[in-house]
Amino acid sequence: MAADLAENQYGISWHDSAWIPILNPENVLEYFSQRTNPFYDRTCNNEMIKMQRLDMSQLAMMQGLEYILLHVQHPILFIIRKQHRHSPNQVTALADYYILAGVVYQCPDLGSLVNSRMLSVLHNLTSAFDEAFSYARYHPSKGYWWEFKESESKVPQDNVKKSKKEKSKTAPSSLFQRQHVDLLLEELIKKFPPQRVKFPVTSTETTSAESKGPKETVQKVEATSSRASQDAEQSQPQGKRTLANETADKPPPSKKQK
Repeated sequence: MAADLAENQYGISWHDSAWIPILNPENVLEYFSQRTNPFYDRTCNNEMIKMQRLDMSQLAMMQGLEYILLHVQHPILFIIRKQHRHSPNQVTALADYYILAGVVYQCPDLGSLVNSRMLSVLHNLTSAFDEAFSYARYHPSKGYWWEFKESESKVPQDNVKKSKKEKSKTAPSSLFQRQHVDLLLEELIKKFPPQRVKFPVTSTETTSAESKGPKETVQKVEATSSRASQDAEQSQPQGKRTLANETADKPPPSKKQK
């Protein structure tokens, strides 16, 4: 019965959420001795010392079942040992428990660990032999041969891979992920602010001037040509001006009839 009880405890765990943030080497034994903990035996010497309000150093002077803190890797791991004390210098280890991130588990002994590994190895071997036997074929005229259906087996595997990829692509992000990504981006921006590129003023002016240049030059050329024509008309003598105007007003000569 004791062995069955120990095997049943390998598959259970216990934790108290109120204690997890404040766990430390000084109060981990008190956390382990909670009434709701199924791994704690209330007939131990620790419970007697707790009820009599004595110091834990008195455990070495008592005989019977007790719990001690064996190993500490603060703040993530604590190992507690259950042992039977015969004398101040003689003890027998009964079980070990480890507290990982506030959750208490029972450590399996060497026999149960080897038994579990051997069972997993035997299970994998029997499944491999069963699968290999399903591919074996026999005929009296041909003998034995292997028949593998590769084409049929590859098609469903490819479909499964494609469906998994599509699901992973279309899987929406959760609110928790979005909020934490935003926080990380804000922290990165605070630590590494973006540098603004300062463009020189002369380059913008030259580009604007170049864009306006052709239009202004055409207007200047037209203005200078009109001024030159006006100056040429004013510089001509008055007689020449009248002759030029008269010749301009006369109609073209008509052809003589024969």
